[in-house]
Amino acid sequence: MGDPGPTGRFGEFGGRFVPESLVAACEELEHAFRQAWADPSFHHAFEALLASYGGRPTPVTECTRLSEELGVRLLLKREDLAHTGSHKLNNVIGQAMVAQRMGKRRLIAETGAGQHGVATATAAALFGMECVVYMGALDTERQALNVFRMELLGAEVRAVHSGARTLKDAVNEAMREWVATVGDTHYCLGSVMGPHPYPWMVRELQRIVGDEARVQCRSILDGSDPDLVVACVGGGSNAAGTFAGFADATASQLVGVEAYGGAALTVGVPGVLHGMRSALLQDEAGQIREAESISAGLDYPGIGPEHAHLAAIGRARYVTAGDAEVLDAFQRLSRAEGIIPALESAHAIAWVLAQAGKEIPDGSTVLVTLSGRGDKDVAQVRDLLGARAGTGERV
Repeated sequence: MGDPGPTGRFGEFGGRFVPESLVAACEELEHAFRQAWADPSFHHAFEALLASYGGRPTPVTECTRLSEELGVRLLLKREDLAHTGSHKLNNVIGQAMVAQRMGKRRLIAETGAGQHGVATATAAALFGMECVVYMGALDTERQALNVFRMELLGAEVRAVHSGARTLKDAVNEAMREWVATVGDTHYCLGSVMGPHPYPWMVRELQRIVGDEARVQCRSILDGSDPDLVVACVGGGSNAAGTFAGFADATASQLVGVEAYGGAALTVGVPGVLHGMRSALLQDEAGQIREAESISAGLDYPGIGPEHAHLAAIGRARYVTAGDAEVLDAFQRLSRAEGIIPALESAHAIAWVLAQAGKEIPDGSTVLVTLSGRGDKDVAQVRDLLGARAGTGERV
């Protein structure tokens, strides 16, 4: 998982497919990030801020009760314990620092589950920058708590009513504004998607997750690496950051878990969306299909191009989890370990629960990145479980 170079290509995927008006902006950002990432003082300031403000390093927690039940040794990388409640702050702090080096005074962002929006609003408050967050109108309803958090932090949240009113549509609106305001505005894209340099830059800013986890696992496992490293995937930033710590340094199997209704790598085909070439959900006419998921953060019809490349070369495999199994995993982790996961993270847990003793051999060690905490989802889950109880299904 190295530098894709000036073309931004990961094999046949990636690239920079943007209007002429954004080419210079992408090139400016790439130049600024390369300069910053090569500067030891930037790394020192970035890592110091993530430690003193973000709460890093986040711990690795061993799930003793679930491990005994499953017959595998289950470890969790606890990004839910980072400031703002997810891994998103790692990326946003880094991008905000780069934006300041570029002389930008405003941040704009897209968000689905709201965690990236909250992290962007947090960084904007910390650095004294203006902030506008675009969010699909459907997501503003199911993530009302995060909307209020963003507003409390001083951000303006703009509901997007076009299309399916979810994450894809929020990205569209954020990119439209960036075209018009690029002179003083940085688009703080939240995942390993979009035009180059975003997929590479976001992965590099998130690789702190995987680098920490590799060292922590070797301490816990007496110098060994996990047999499997598992993370949920929408655009794929927490998975990319986790995999970056293991892909080149270990023989661990890498497993990304997509939402069943948004499985771009399972049923998608190559195409271009939001400035990148990657695996996308498309109909027979090549039009983008809407993704469907219980989780707002995984409700995206594509996947980051480096994930498409990792799948193509066989270094990582990508599987799915359905809504019912995710709801069960959400409850089971909460009750067995006292940890309420984000619905996104519950997809990774659901796959492990389903495959322990099957695709995951007995006695295996499994690291799952818990990308965020479930506070934002409890009202939605309460309603879903209530509705399911009314149908006679087990709650």
